[in-house]
Amino acid sequence: MFTDLAGFTAATQTDEARALRILEEQERLLRPILELHRGRWVKSMGDGQLIEFGNALDAVECAVDLQQHIRGRNARARTELLHLRVGIHLGDVEEHGDDILGDAVNIASRIEPQADPGGVCISEPVFVQIHNKVSYRLEPLGRTSLKGVRDPMNLYRVVIPWVPALAPATTQGGPRLAILPLTNISPDPRDEYLADGLTEELITVLSQLKGLRVISRTSVGQYKGTTKSIAQIGTELGADSVLEGSVRKVGDQLRIAVQLIDSRTDEHRWAQTYDRKLENVFAIQADVAERTAGALKVELLGAERKAIREAPTRNLEAYEVYLRGIEANLRFGVRAEPSVDAEAASYFEEAIRKDPQFSAAMARYASHLIDVMSETRSKAEVVPKIRALVTQALDQSPESSEGHTALGSLVMQIDHDWGRAEGEFQKAIELNPSNSTARHQYGWLLRVLQRFNEARRELTSALDQDPLNYLNRWAWAELPFDEGDLPEALSAADALVESYPDRPAPRVHLAIVHVYAGRFEEAVRGVEPLAGGTDLVSRFGRGYVLAMTGDPDEARRLLVDRGAGALRQHFSLDLAAILCAAMGERDRALAFLEQDESVGDGVLWTSYQNLAFDAFRSDPRFIALLRAENLPSGALARRLFAPRSTFPS
Repeated sequence: MFTDLAGFTAATQTDEARALRILEEQERLLRPILELHRGRWVKSMGDGQLIEFGNALDAVECAVDLQQHIRGRNARARTELLHLRVGIHLGDVEEHGDDILGDAVNIASRIEPQADPGGVCISEPVFVQIHNKVSYRLEPLGRTSLKGVRDPMNLYRVVIPWVPALAPATTQGGPRLAILPLTNISPDPRDEYLADGLTEELITVLSQLKGLRVISRTSVGQYKGTTKSIAQIGTELGADSVLEGSVRKVGDQLRIAVQLIDSRTDEHRWAQTYDRKLENVFAIQADVAERTAGALKVELLGAERKAIREAPTRNLEAYEVYLRGIEANLRFGVRAEPSVDAEAASYFEEAIRKDPQFSAAMARYASHLIDVMSETRSKAEVVPKIRALVTQALDQSPESSEGHTALGSLVMQIDHDWGRAEGEFQKAIELNPSNSTARHQYGWLLRVLQRFNEARRELTSALDQDPLNYLNRWAWAELPFDEGDLPEALSAADALVESYPDRPAPRVHLAIVHVYAGRFEEAVRGVEPLAGGTDLVSRFGRGYVLAMTGDPDEARRLLVDRGAGALRQHFSLDLAAILCAAMGERDRALAFLEQDESVGDGVLWTSYQNLAFDAFRSDPRFIALLRAENLPSGALARRLFAPRSTFPS
């Protein structure tokens, strides 16, 4: 068994004395538990420990017991949290004095990094020995390539209930497919849009097969230009198979080469090169879908076969411009700039002009405008356009999953018609179970309505389809805080910071959880790295946390800058209200919220559960604002998710 402290290297770099205290405490926790489970401590390697057991069951029971003790320690701690990874392997070793050597030791050291912080990862030989002797579930992680180990190995995760699952177990049946970004090998690098657009279209076409689970673009897009092996990508995405390929365009001639690979064995399931004219691109997509379904033994229903063969438009010029719009929209997701927004919008507009019945372009354009709403354009500017586009798209294609998703987002965010929005999201998911955007939006709606168990179900599915999506992982980490489970919220927030150390928002969230756990010093220390940051997330987060802990100066400076128009980013009125509430300025907070409602922004639904508003939930002005957005009011005006667990004072 190998153990390792998550985040220890960073701790050493910032405070060596603190790091040594953590090591000493780890050893004090470890020794008595080792003795109880008949383990022999072999040696320390920095923050890691090598431990030997007489049998696999003792090793796994010890690991789970150790993680449980550390969880209890974290719930009581007023200082640093400990997050331990544990890896376990079974094999022969060679005694060398008090040390042990051999391949089994090396493999165990490579398994340990595969564990979640607070989790336990085991090899297949260990699984074989213990699977019918333990009460907890052992979840397969698939064949995994390990550094320095020649062949991929089957690994398993010990499912410990309290470990924050940023990427929970898959929840749907059927093969799981990742479609990697197609490589542009055209002589003209400006044809990159074609590779990106066709990748997105292949994902859309294959997602229509309900017996197949297709990973969303947000996650697979991170592998563009990657040098990672198919086995590693498959493991990271939880994909059984990977479709990869290239696109070459010369004039009106296309060469598309694709291959389907089993990510566990690295074997080719099928491969094909298509040399066709550009006008045959839809037939190529349909053939790829049918071959993939056949190779993965997915039954094609008549309606599905018809859907994948149906061309979205018969106007090739409109389709080519549409692909350029998709590529620009994807760039906007990375860099939310007005120029990129304008570029995407112009392409979608042109595609619709060339084919006024192009429903896919209408739905995609509506989704783009929802993305840019309040980012680069005002609601007043885009909402009428979104309504018209969604209506036209669904008139042309009533079974468009993306159209129903866009309509659901519109009536949720603008009309606050929660019942209708729920119906639209459910319809979108019924039409395309791989639609992670619809699941994420539906999960968001359920959180707004305080239906947290249902929200967990939908967000689990969203993560299943899009496991590397930052927004999905963020929403998942926030759920325990929504529910008032502070110890679990603290663990989940800490894990999110570790996953995204360079993003300010996870640090802010962790600090806020510390505030409501009564750990003001940890909260303040958590936002100190954001001092001097000019982005709104850093400034707002730091101002809010400091105001909640008794220092309102930063919040006041931010509000002054907002009033003077000195901020580069949109600062919504509800954020101003939150800062005022955190400073105890009740009337000013309510005035900001009333102004927000009067100018038509209506974003209280995104923040009404913020704990800063607890001081005036029964105020008639606040209740009137809730009712204006059809939010829970009256008896529900107070938070229903008071902490189930609290920390000692």
